[in-house]
Amino acid sequence: MVNKPVVVGVDGSPESLGAAEAAAREAVLRRVPLDVVHGFIWPYMRTVPLGPSDLGPIQGGLENEARQLVDDAVARSRKAVPGAEITGRVVTGSAAQVLIAAAHEASLVVVGDRGLGAFTGLLAGSVAVHVAAHAACPVLVVRGDADPVAPVLLATDGSPSADPAVGFAFEEASLRGTALIALHAWRHPMSARPGDMQPLVYDEAVGREEEERVLAEALAGWREKFPDVVVRQQVTHGRIRRTIIDATAAAQLVVLGSRGHGGFTGLLLGSVSQAVLHHSACPVVIVPSAVRH
Repeated sequence: MVNKPVVVGVDGSPESLGAAEAAAREAVLRRVPLDVVHGFIWPYMRTVPLGPSDLGPIQGGLENEARQLVDDAVARSRKAVPGAEITGRVVTGSAAQVLIAAAHEASLVVVGDRGLGAFTGLLAGSVAVHVAAHAACPVLVVRGDADPVAPVLLATDGSPSADPAVGFAFEEASLRGTALIALHAWRHPMSARPGDMQPLVYDEAVGREEEERVLAEALAGWREKFPDVVVRQQVTHGRIRRTIIDATAAAQLVVLGSRGHGGFTGLLLGSVSQAVLHHSACPVVIVPSAVRH
């Protein structure tokens, strides 16, 4: 991912402007450019005039408005993060479609948790959820509070598919110069296959010891690669989604994989990831299992 830009999607909403500022900070941390992108869907509507009206000002029209909102996001990001290398562009297509395409050449895609098209009752917008589920690179959804002195929170189940998220969390903690909380929440053993019987007697102490081993093994290689990162391991027995969501209140960022070993095969974004995306008290990074550091 060296030299690949950070990409942020903007639509003129306050949430997207905040995302652009957060994306500029991420780009500076990585020493890469920031690409501010707006998905402009109106060219698909062949009956809708894109240019200025004959009766209106020359700077009017949908196309000029799209370019202006990109320019505004670029200007605001440059002011908030001096020294950031920032460019902006308008791309034909829906917001989610454009960002998913851009993710193939990006180190990170950044979106606000909601935009202008969000329905009032939704906790996270459809664009944020769709991009997090389909992007080829990590996706940062800007929401809640980002305390710059708080630790990075890694939520992992220890499965091989979660390894890219573990590596990303270590990298983020190293870049930010902060500690890493590695959280592994677990419940009673689940049936591995249909028809399997769960044990009638279950020793929680033995189970905890096994889960601590799983977490330690998941972190071992990354500890060696990032010796500067102070890691605090936390193994918790209880409700997995609620445990992770509660822990986000004391983090500056939470990182988790798109799916764990308990997910259904057809789902691109697991239930735990979706729950955290909707309810986290801090920004969320969803890392696809295909990402390799």
